[in-house]
Amino acid sequence: MSAAYNRDSSTTAAVRKFLLIILILGMLGTTTELILLKHTEDVRQWVPLILLVAGLITVPWHGFSTDPVGTKVFRGLMIVFIISGLAGIYFHFQGDAEFKLEGNPSLRGWALFWEAIRAKTPPLLAPGAMIQLGLIGLAYTYKHPALSRIK
Repeated sequence: MSAAYNRDSSTTAAVRKFLLIILILGMLGTTTELILLKHTEDVRQWVPLILLVAGLITVPWHGFSTDPVGTKVFRGLMIVFIISGLAGIYFHFQGDAEFKLEGNPSLRGWALFWEAIRAKTPPLLAPGAMIQLGLIGLAYTYKHPALSRIK
């Protein structure tokens, strides 16, 4: 039974490392994309950039510390990633709807909804990347060994 437990532990550790690599690459890619797109017009557009930089700073802090505080902060930040992604979808929808209303003020209800969700700029589901990154981060911290050190 001990050998099976060790094999599962090494598999879990490998999956955890793979999730962290995916998360880091995703944060770097998303940060780069937002900078290249000049996603900095107002305060709301700075939020994902600030969170991504915070995430990139938190990864090494969490990685080099055996203290559960780093893992808890990292997990909390991933929850904020998810919340910011949901808020971003809302704000993108709002911007799309306003743009569609400028072109056709008579749009209302479902017609406006369908026009807004099919708009190309800003892309409605682009903030979903923050949700995905947050979920990957939460999966990475699921039953993380550092959390078992909490007394």
